Amino acid sequence: MAGRIPEQFIADLLARVDIVELVEGYMPLRKAGKDFQGLCPFHGEKTPSFTVSRDKQFFHCFGCGAHGSAIGFLMKHRNLEFVEAVEELAGVAGMEVPREARSQRSSGSRDLFTILEHARAFYEAQLRQSSEKQLAVDYLKKRGLSGEIAKAFRLGFAPSGWRNLLDTLNAAGISEEQAERAGLAIKRERGGYYDRFRERVMFPIHDRRGRVIGFGGRVIENGEPKYLNSPETEVFHKGRELYGLHEALAANRKLGSLLVVEGYMDVVALHQFGLPNVVATLGTAVTREHLDLLFRQVPEVVFCFDGDAAGKRAAWRALENALPLVEGNRAVRFAFLPEGHDPDSAVREFGAEGFLKAARQFGLADYLLDTLKLEVDLTTGDGRARLIERAKPYLTQIPSQSHRAGAVRTLADLSKFDEDLIRRELGLNPDRGFTPRRAPVLNRFTSRSLEEQALAMLLQMPSLAAQLDEELVGFCRQELRDGLTLLEVWTSIQARPPTSTAALLERWRDDPLEEPLAALATLDLGIPDSAFESQFAGALARLRSKAEEQRFARIKSIPFEQWTDEQRDIVRNYKRAR
Repeated sequence: MAGRIPEQFIADLLARVDIVELVEGYMPLRKAGKDFQGLCPFHGEKTPSFTVSRDKQFFHCFGCGAHGSAIGFLMKHRNLEFVEAVEELAGVAGMEVPREARSQRSSGSRDLFTILEHARAFYEAQLRQSSEKQLAVDYLKKRGLSGEIAKAFRLGFAPSGWRNLLDTLNAAGISEEQAERAGLAIKRERGGYYDRFRERVMFPIHDRRGRVIGFGGRVIENGEPKYLNSPETEVFHKGRELYGLHEALAANRKLGSLLVVEGYMDVVALHQFGLPNVVATLGTAVTREHLDLLFRQVPEVVFCFDGDAAGKRAAWRALENALPLVEGNRAVRFAFLPEGHDPDSAVREFGAEGFLKAARQFGLADYLLDTLKLEVDLTTGDGRARLIERAKPYLTQIPSQSHRAGAVRTLADLSKFDEDLIRRELGLNPDRGFTPRRAPVLNRFTSRSLEEQALAMLLQMPSLAAQLDEELVGFCRQELRDGLTLLEVWTSIQARPPTSTAALLERWRDDPLEEPLAALATLDLGIPDSAFESQFAGALARLRSKAEEQRFARIKSIPFEQWTDEQRDIVRNYKRAR
């Protein structure tokens, strides 16, 4: 998004917002020295490890590692995308996000949102006003939906006829070509356009921000297809969107899990029975994009599919896509309803409390192995060995060793093979456990290289850049391992002096340097503010000395007869100085 929202606007926005005041609007903080502390909102803890710095305009949790600017806090706490967080923060600061720098395509997308909102209003009005409305009303009543839930989901009705919506859009100054681009009209081969949706109950599909991006239409009487979705457009991509996500987040911004079902009616019915944490795919299999979106909202995803063959196929595709994403506190579960039930019918028969109890539930590894064991004969040694071979390519996709270790225990119980043997097959240590990666030491300044120490001080007090000159930075860049990063940060500060550490780090959002620089920006340097300049000057002197030493070693590695006159002078001066 950096290319769409001017970087200078981001800097001005962060300069106008106080991160301490922003965070205090969501959680209590107490003064701790020159910073503020509180219980981290991103992981459970009893002792405060969450710190907010007014000087840096930056937050950091020493427990879970979460960190960022005011924009980053809103993104993480409110599950917002970058643009959403910028726009919300700009509203708080009384600033307007510049639009002129956005691409022409973005402008066109905003036009589509306007057209789709016109269509939603038309369909919703038809459910109340059309002479044919009773068909839709009777259908919804037959399905057990209340007027309140129909209103909450903005359900509508597309009456019969070929140009009902098009004529309404035309009256609002919207052409047939624009309606087609929004997925609302179809062009005839012999010329002209007609409404895509006719004689259907209409389900508007919203993005996370509540904007209408498309529609699903359910046929009322006989007809095919039973459900008709909007086609792919600039703003609607079935493989990336989830029906009901906006409504679920509106009901509770701090969801612990999301239930994934297959149909619009399933979502609406579960909401009506007091289960709002539910979404549906839009007639497609669960994709990696769906899972990425889900895990940005919640740590646990539960797939609830019908118990028939189609439901099992959908669950297996979801499992295959979920395996590489299971890490940290993420969890995936599967719930299969009794034969003959879908979520809509199950919640009506068993009620909200009994709904999930009526389903057979499995963890990801349990479901994987329970399915694979049906393909082998566990009464024979060969069959049990085959189970391990069948499971191996799936389990090795799980990035988290702790999740993989739990699956190994289950596999060992099923196959009767030694657990240590299976661990070695899957790349785990043969002892009964796994060796966790050593957590990076983020609060020990002196354990860092000289380059990192200088970078950490520069990031935490950007005004120190005045002590560096181009000659020294270029020399470090040529001779030292992290010299290029030092040069990049110094150049950025010189070009546009930042107002805070947070504003500086925002320049590397979504860049490979983002995390390494953030780690240095959160180091506990143990240096009083009054000593920063002298400490930095000392670090620069040591850097120059180290660079000279590296240059001397590099020249000495070259055969003497190949030395240039300049290299001979460098070696002679280096020895004389020592």
